[in-house]
Amino acid sequence: MKVTKTSRSKLDTTDFSNLPFGTVFSDHMLVCNYKDGQWNEAKILPYGPIPMPPGAQVLHYGQSVFEGMKAFKNNSNEILLFRKEENFKRLNQSAERLSIPVIEKSIFMNGLDNLLKIDSEWCKADQGYSLYIRPFIFASSECVKASASEEYIFIIITSPTINYYAGEMNVVIEENYTRAPQGGVGYAKAAGNYAASFYPTKQANSKGFQQLIWTDAKEHKYIEESGTMNVWFRIGDILITPALSDSILGGITRDSIVTLAKDNGIKVEQRKILITEVIEAFNKGTLKEVFGTGTAVTVNPFNTITFRDQRMVIEQQADSFALKLKEQLQGIQKGSIVDPYNWTSKVTG
Repeated sequence: MKVTKTSRSKLDTTDFSNLPFGTVFSDHMLVCNYKDGQWNEAKILPYGPIPMPPGAQVLHYGQSVFEGMKAFKNNSNEILLFRKEENFKRLNQSAERLSIPVIEKSIFMNGLDNLLKIDSEWCKADQGYSLYIRPFIFASSECVKASASEEYIFIIITSPTINYYAGEMNVVIEENYTRAPQGGVGYAKAAGNYAASFYPTKQANSKGFQQLIWTDAKEHKYIEESGTMNVWFRIGDILITPALSDSILGGITRDSIVTLAKDNGIKVEQRKILITEVIEAFNKGTLKEVFGTGTAVTVNPFNTITFRDQRMVIEQQADSFALKLKEQLQGIQKGSIVDPYNWTSKVTG
């Protein structure tokens, strides 16, 4: 693997006490091109602009997929990656759905490890810090024909981060716009899924909400996701999360929380959940917690949910499942507690 190191690191000029999510980038990036039916040798370059002709197909047809991962530094100054195998699998699952050639495992894994070794100082061991990792693939053929590209570029960039959502989380249940229909690409991390969500999210933001809760495309009766997160409801002492389908992203944090909850003796149901069921539980006083899960947020409790004219205030519980599971998950990620699931792996070499 060819490595070209930057001559001017940004480390000394970066304010690590002020890291708006996804706006500060580490010194290097991994780049690999797909041409003539195969992935070429990956290389590590200084982070910076990439050549892009106006005719690049991704600019016209949005043929692009990505992943979100995190690396953590433990007390021994070792970098730990969380469930990288699952992110690799999901990236290729998304790629297949968008007719993008799958990335080879050796390119992904070796490239990621080498990139993190070079930029290891960007991953801080301080409490609350992590290094957000963004692998992505996009169509790069210079052609405006509406067809799958013949050339692609795979890139990994990284970004130091503290917290994603800060402050209260007030959400509104969306009944008009749709994140993803059945038979579409909702289960893939496709760029267009997120682009389509920006307008309804902006509308919600203008009304004082931080995020939406998406409902099914057909009837707008069933809850699916919340913004960039999978969503959870604690009704009584049962945790309920919508069952996965082709319109719901299979969150890796979601899967981790399912496992942790069950091993803590918490009953978990993965099934369809009606809006009316949530409202009924709130009115009865049995809706104890609502929270979202995702790579960027980990576990994020909701303060209020609004449906039409009803605003439901979710009081914090002394025996909060969300906070207990978040603490355990973050402990595993940081290497401060035992990882019985082999979810974390050290960056080696």
